[in-house]
Amino acid sequence: MSKPIFWLRCETKELERRAALAPIAAKRLTEAGFTVFVERDEQRTFDDSEYEAAGCTLVDHNSWRTAPSSATIIGLKELQECTEPLAHKHIYFGHCYKKQAGWSSILSRFHRGGGTLYDIEFLTDTTGRRVAAFGFHAGFAGAAVGALAFAKQSEGQKLGRLNAFETEVAMVKTVEEALGKKNVKVLVIGALGRCGSGAVQLFQRAGVPDDNIIKWEMAETAKGGPFNEILDVDIFVNCIYLGSKIPPFITREQLIAAGPQRRLSIIVDVSCDTTNLFNPLPVYSINTTFIEPTVPVDVGASNPPISVVSIDHLPALVPREASEKFSQDLLPSLLDFANTQTSPVWSAAEKVFREKMQEAAVVDGL
Repeated sequence: MSKPIFWLRCETKELERRAALAPIAAKRLTEAGFTVFVERDEQRTFDDSEYEAAGCTLVDHNSWRTAPSSATIIGLKELQECTEPLAHKHIYFGHCYKKQAGWSSILSRFHRGGGTLYDIEFLTDTTGRRVAAFGFHAGFAGAAVGALAFAKQSEGQKLGRLNAFETEVAMVKTVEEALGKKNVKVLVIGALGRCGSGAVQLFQRAGVPDDNIIKWEMAETAKGGPFNEILDVDIFVNCIYLGSKIPPFITREQLIAAGPQRRLSIIVDVSCDTTNLFNPLPVYSINTTFIEPTVPVDVGASNPPISVVSIDHLPALVPREASEKFSQDLLPSLLDFANTQTSPVWSAAEKVFREKMQEAAVVDGL
């Protein structure tokens, strides 16, 4: 049996510098006999020459539509919006299985084109644990942005455009300098997961005393929100994985009622369930970006401000380290991609895809 063909597409999302396949993982694939095509991309954190040295074949930027039908297209973020049918096998974060905005349109493209989506979020082992995720770096970077936003807001300013950091160390140093001697208190919900542990580690490495880092898990949230405890910290970081409807963690009415005595200044929604019907943070309605990292919450003119950070590709702020860690985790499954029908990881992901695609077909009348 011939080895599968992978085609690493460029990321078209603005300022997205990560790659689903870092050169170190691509080299392992080519050494194992896989054919790996890589689209040229000046935005990507890795130079094209690094992929050439790994044995990959470089192809034109954003040319995956012309790839052989036998090639599997691998990427991270969403495809560019259009109605074009999708005929290839794709591996990326689809963000369309929880009925997010536009979910049926995305899946209908696969239905009409005969393609397949292996959604990275739903690549799980036999225990149900995701085989690869950016969770740690999402939490790490989200906490950093929250701290930088807090530092600016405490000085009466708004956090400006964000640029990627070369290393985690550089990010930590920037946060440490921004916080200075500020007595910041934070709350992380979902603190024991990949994402939450990343957030906690950023605060620790930036010098926030451990007594000022409140770590909540399911035991603390079991009583159901809204939680007034959130009002008593400077930065609240939401790191939960939302699977079903839960009571809101905080509400706009609660924020307004708290008045000027409220301490809360920054909300970081790392989970970014902005368009999810069950969003537990119904105080904002848009995702933010690296260019505009925060959005204000309407808490009344007489109350101190609150800003929300809701960037859906936070790990892109540390693109090299995040990409290398992610692709190394994904590599064992990619090496087994020839066995999609028998591999627990790939067969389960395809089963979920087909179920969701049929739901979308009914919604769109296909």
